[in-house]
Order: sequence, then structure tokens, then C-alpha cells
Amino acid sequence: MITSQLLAYVAISVLCVCKASSLDTFIAAVYEHAVVLPNATLTPVSQEEALLLMNRNLDLLEGAITSAAKQGAHIIVTPEDGIYGWNFSRDSLYPYLEDIPDPQVNWIPCNNPNRFGHTPVQDRLSCLAKDNSIYVVANIGDKKPCNASDPQCPPDGRYQYNTDVVFDSEGKLVARYHKQNLFLGEDQFNAPKEPEVVTFNTTFGSFGIFTCFDILFHDPAVTLVTDFHVDTILFPTAWMNVLPHLSAIEFHSAWAMGMGVNFLASNIHYPSNRMTGSGIYAPDSPRAFHYDMKTEEGKLLLSQLDSHPHRPAVVNWTSYASSVEALSMGNQEFKNTVFFDEFTFFELTEVTGNYTVCQKDLCCHLSYKMSEKRADEVYALGAFDGLHTVEGSYYLQVCTLLKCKTTDLHTCGDSVETASTRFDMFSLSGTFGTQHVFPEVLLSEIQLAPGEFQVSSDGRLFSLTPPSGPVLTVTLYGRLYEKDRDRLGD
Repeated sequence: MITSQLLAYVAISVLCVCKASSLDTFIAAVYEHAVVLPNATLTPVSQEEALLLMNRNLDLLEGAITSAAKQGAHIIVTPEDGIYGWNFSRDSLYPYLEDIPDPQVNWIPCNNPNRFGHTPVQDRLSCLAKDNSIYVVANIGDKKPCNASDPQCPPDGRYQYNTDVVFDSEGKLVARYHKQNLFLGEDQFNAPKEPEVVTFNTTFGSFGIFTCFDILFHDPAVTLVTDFHVDTILFPTAWMNVLPHLSAIEFHSAWAMGMGVNFLASNIHYPSNRMTGSGIYAPDSPRAFHYDMKTEEGKLLLSQLDSHPHRPAVVNWTSYASSVEALSMGNQEFKNTVFFDEFTFFELTEVTGNYTVCQKDLCCHLSYKMSEKRADEVYALGAFDGLHTVEGSYYLQVCTLLKCKTTDLHTCGDSVETASTRFDMFSLSGTFGTQHVFPEVLLSEIQLAPGEFQVSSDGRLFSLTPPSGPVLTVTLYGRLYEKDRDRLGD
């Protein structure tokens, strides 16, 4: 009897400890890192010279990690390419690579640095995590030998992977992810044979991880959320901003909202390549973000997030727009390109209005009211329904209200960073053929609008208050993943 009472007491105690150690909120950190690049050469350097360069970057990352930990952060994300940069051939990258084992080996490099050969970068990252009691997320290169028995083995006898690693607060390697969707010019790397879905659990939620260009594709990005139900996405990136719809803070915050997850995006800071824009995003609103094209310094961001964020209600993205009677705009419509895609546009000629513009199966409806109709600025409502084929191939349905670069309609869709026109209200919707729609609102000077807009269950993106700044774009960016492999011209 005493034994059974004791066992019951122990079970209750364990349950209480587990509950006590499970956190409802956590402090997240991301670091936008001003990377130190190697000298531009396609001639391989020695391993010693490669490590010198990587340690210069690790010195900077150490400062950010230490600072984040002192401010109570539980986890910090650092950027893609943040430890050695870019512009490599396969051979010139090789001295920077390490063999990164499967995390199932249960390895703390800081305690056992020689277990998997020469791994100085993993050793240092592990010690940074352990010494500061913080989860550290970093991007490095993995090398794996192969031979002729593998028909896909590259001619040089090895696979090289763009790799994210995660070390827990004890310095243990708990996650390794090989980037699936390589961007143009990443010929120094191989994609894994099958997309890797990498998750890990903590006392402050479940996490998934992927890298940069992966965000535009279904696997593994969407799978992590819809099938594995992670709470938070970790996102090392080296993102080059493309306006009007693919600037980093704009699209990453929209993805967090559209997918209903926390999203920790850490970008490289390299303004001459249009690389800036990091953030900590919750499903309901951005919590912290940074966009800086003017200075050369890195930036550490911290914010508190819910460990298990509330999932938004399911949106019927076509409900409202399907109920709107589309009035013919006649010959007032015009065509123009946005990032190589030919949109159908309609100019907003009045201070207030209700307009619809259609392309193929997509009809976009906009209700709006400007504070004033300025003579020196032009806005247009645009629709695109088709396969994007430049710098990747992916099928889009996009409804957008955007500012044209000049008063010439031929500049509608060109990159523009500033505006003066303020809106009292807007409501944008579309007859989307997908549930994967990402709501974007971007203000003048590349600023977000936290808490100023909402998505309704019937598929309207609408303003809650007059936006705090002049509007650059209000966009519903839809992805039809199942049509990515449609032949061109369909």
C-alpha cells in the first residue's frame, strides 16, 4: 500500500515538474549579421585560412549570442551564409565544410570535440550554446562522401549541402537540415534526394526549420505546418529584396500570418546586394523587425512570443470576392509586368471606389478610400494568375493594390520605396483557387503595419485603422503549389 502511494506521489511530482518546466511564452532573438566575406577567388584556400575567416564571423555572432542570452533569450537564429559568405565554386567551398552527423548520435561537440573528426565550427557553436544556456541556430556547410555505387554521386565523389544546425542550451546537436530548394547560382551545393522535414521539441514549443528559397515551395515549408503542426519556424536566410511583393520583412511576416505560426527570420546585412530585413513574427502581427539600407552594422532583435500561438480561424479565401458582381472595366484595363509577370491593372482614378480586375480564373476586388487623391502619385489594382518562370518556377495568384513608380502607367509594378498618399481604409479580396494566401501590407520607407489590418473568415484583407503611413502595397499573394509543374503557357 505504501509502495503504491509512493508511486502515485512520484508520478504526480513528475507531472508537476513537467508542467512547471513547460513555458507558455519564450523570448526569441534573431541577428541580422553584417557578414565578413572571403577574398573573391575560385582557387581553394587551406582549411586553416578558411577557419580564420569563419572565426571572424563567429566572433561577431558570439557577441550577438552572448548579448541575447544576457537579455533572457531562449533561442537565437543567425543567417544563411553567415559564417563564410558566398560566391564559391564547389572546390573553393570545400575547405569551409565539416561532416555534420545525424543528431540521433546524441553529441555535444563542446564536450567531445574529436568524435566526428575535425569539426571546429560545430565545436565553437556548441560551446556558445552551452556556455550561454541558449539554443543556437546557424547555417554551415555539410560534406558527405559517396561513390560509384550511388548513381547520383557527383563526379568529385561527395555531396555538399547548405545546412542549418541547431544546438540546444546544453550544447547538444538537436537538428540538422539540408536545404532543398537551392537558388540560382548555388551550384556549389547539392539538394538532398528527398525533402527533409526537420522538427524538434523544447519546453517552449515545437520547432521546424528551413532555409531562404524554401519558403516559396510546398516542401518542406508547408508540410512542417500542416502535417507536423509546429509552433515556430526557424528561418536562416540570405534574402535579396525584390519590391513590390518580395521584400524580406513584407513576405516573411505575411507567411507567418498566412500559415498561422511564429516565424523567426534572420537575414544577412549586405545593403549593396539589397540584403536586409529580419524579424520576429507572430501569426497575428509582427513583434519586431529591422530593415536598414543605410548603415553597415548588424542588428540584434528580441521579442516575447507565445510558445503555442493561437491558430487563426480557417479562411475561405474566395467567399467574399465570389459574391461581388464584377463590373466591366472595358478598355480602361492595361497590362504591365511585376517581377517579370504580366499583370492586368486598373488605375484608381478617384479618391474612393469599388473596383474589380480579373485575369484567367482570378478576380480581385478592392474597396478603398484615400485621404486625398494626389496629382503626383498613381495607384493601381492588379491581378496575376499564372506560372512565374524567372529565378525559379512557381504558380501564383496575386491580387495587389500598389503605388506606381511615377505617374506613367508603364511604371506600375516597378520597384518603389516611398509614397505620400494615405488611405483612410482598404478592403482587398480575390477568387483564389488555393488556401495558401499570404496577406501583405507595406508602407512607405519599407515599413510594416503591425496591428493595423486583419483578414476576415470570408477572405477580405482589410484595414482596422487608417494605416500609420503612406501605402506602398496591399497584396494577397497566393500560391498554387499543385500547378507548379504545369507546362509553360497553360
